Amino acid sequence: MESSDVELDLQRSVQAVLRELSTQAPALQSNQGMWRWSLHKKVERDPGKSPVLVRILLRELEKAESQDLRHVIIPLLHTVMYVLTKATGITEELYQRIYAFCTRLLTLPTPYCTVALDCAIRLKTETAVPGTLYQRMVIAEQNLTNELYPYQERVFLFVDPELVSASVCSALLLEIEAAQAQQTPETCMRHVVSHALQAALGEACHAGALHRKLQASPRRTLEHYFHAVVAAVEQMASEASPSREGHVERLEEIYCSLLGPAAGRCGGDLVQERPPSIPLPSPYITFHLWTGKELVLFLRPRSQLRLSADLEVLDLQGLRPDRELARVSVLSTDSGIERDLPTGADELPAPSSPETERAGLQRKGGIKKRAWPLDFLMPGSWDGPPGLHRRTGRPSGDGEMLPGVSRLHTARVLVLGDDRMLGRLAQAYHRLRKRETQKFCLTPRLSLQLYYIPVLAPEPPSLDTSRTVDPFILDVITYYIRMGTQPIYFQIYTVKIFFSDLSQDPTEDVFLIELKVKIQDSKFPKDGFSPRRRGVAEGPGAELSLCYQKALLSHRPQEVTISLRATGLILKAIPASDTEVSGSSHCPLPAAPVTDHTCLNVNVTEVVKSSNLAGKSFSTVTNTFRTKNIQIQSQDQRLLTLSLDKDDQRTFRDVVRFEVAPCPEPCSGAQKSKAPWLNLHGQQEVEAIKAKPKPLLMPINTFSGIVQ
Repeated sequence: MESSDVELDLQRSVQAVLRELSTQAPALQSNQGMWRWSLHKKVERDPGKSPVLVRILLRELEKAESQDLRHVIIPLLHTVMYVLTKATGITEELYQRIYAFCTRLLTLPTPYCTVALDCAIRLKTETAVPGTLYQRMVIAEQNLTNELYPYQERVFLFVDPELVSASVCSALLLEIEAAQAQQTPETCMRHVVSHALQAALGEACHAGALHRKLQASPRRTLEHYFHAVVAAVEQMASEASPSREGHVERLEEIYCSLLGPAAGRCGGDLVQERPPSIPLPSPYITFHLWTGKELVLFLRPRSQLRLSADLEVLDLQGLRPDRELARVSVLSTDSGIERDLPTGADELPAPSSPETERAGLQRKGGIKKRAWPLDFLMPGSWDGPPGLHRRTGRPSGDGEMLPGVSRLHTARVLVLGDDRMLGRLAQAYHRLRKRETQKFCLTPRLSLQLYYIPVLAPEPPSLDTSRTVDPFILDVITYYIRMGTQPIYFQIYTVKIFFSDLSQDPTEDVFLIELKVKIQDSKFPKDGFSPRRRGVAEGPGAELSLCYQKALLSHRPQEVTISLRATGLILKAIPASDTEVSGSSHCPLPAAPVTDHTCLNVNVTEVVKSSNLAGKSFSTVTNTFRTKNIQIQSQDQRLLTLSLDKDDQRTFRDVVRFEVAPCPEPCSGAQKSKAPWLNLHGQQEVEAIKAKPKPLLMPINTFSGIVQ
């Protein structure tokens, strides 16, 4: 195909993507992502098309900038970055143009400036050291051991078996197994070496000869060149002002050593041929069915193992007994001699402590003391902006969270389902955070990233379960995992429930989407919790007492107490009216209006009584108001049924009263922190922050966050 035909074909595909982004027709929404997936497949099969596609995408980005078509900027920017990650042969001039475009976007509001800054940082390194993005992604996702880039990741995919059909689960599992069967460590190391050399040397690299040489190399030789390439790339990328010329020279030496005298610049005359495709392997994914009481246990407290071994202890049906966790985190099994102690993060003496200043052999006690207290504030990556309903932003978890502790491991938890699945995820997240404050600190050592893909009810009844060459579902999931870097923080709400049976203790639970209240036909027993009030007229529904605090922009407290007759209520933390928050039409999430205050939208179906010549009649009207917290109690003999996040498994019957409020951060109500590495001023700051409980916000990663 001639170059003009190639450009015309790619241009048509890009225009199809743009039409999809600009159209909200239901027919197109059912096939979201198909055009973008087809576009990526075209350049994956023929890598020589990548520079042409990058120029087309850049031209469309510049057009969108000039015409202020902001709804296409972030999706196109993600697309061009994904192409650049896999591509080779991109000129420095083209990199500079894309980088300049990203810097111009920094003047726009969030999320455009946030996404642009993230892209600009990666582009700056990729321009000077081509192949860095690809190499780091493969090393982390495939858990390839390397000292210079020790970051490792694992993807945990949870599917609701009640919502996702068996055919879809089977197809997805087959796609994952087929992809991972082809992604051996040797294959991934070949990809890294080949991509780095082609990206740096360009046309001077004889891709066909390089491919054949790597295929014929034994594992020891392959590992040698893999570590040499990684060292060259990482050492150059770590420099303050990396030199593209210096990087090319270093990789040229590796290239000549690998191919010997047959290398082009080393004296050989090889016939240049069409470069073979270098795939970007999909991340390592483990598949799980969400069947009930899942609570994530990611890491043993004494662990110094790699991520691939650490996360194998993921317990989906419960945790080990509490006493066992307490024992392994407190008791010491060392000899008592300092040099025999493990070098892990389980024990971190203060920087100014005598243990770090003394040399030689020193005796220590047999009981280990934790270097950070159990009530210490959680790392920033867990916390969204305090007091907000939800807001976009980049997790602030990169680098060291506590002295001597680096978060080298990342667990990406992806759930497929509907509101029920999100509610169960919020419940598990709350339990995990609560357990963190009681047992041991996992978060400083592990970055937890949450993702969500909604599954619609017109879901196709069956899919082809054959081992297809181009797995669509897996590719879409992989794209979301890699490019969804902007979290939205969702407020978790806690509900305290009181029952008609006085012998039954009140219970507490949490919800994320909504709490629905229905009026039961049953009534209180004569000696029940709340007897019927005199003078209350019979009619549909129940007489309710509502006490709530208004949600005002001024944040001034204003209490309201009312009594009314209602047939039902719905407390929505995330209204269903707005369903698009990602801004890129990749994976829509349930959303709420962009507000700067935490609020519940309460919809009350009130019963209105009227009298006329025919007698008394009743009608209903829906009232809506916003509140920060609310208490509701049945005043007559009617009982209530509560349903959390539309989940039949989380339904409570025979309720007489319940209280709803923003769920506080589990660690925010703990006692004063006494971290040894904080000075007096630092401790005072911590105590001041803890004076007001912080809300528990669950971050869900999206492509762009909230579009202002």
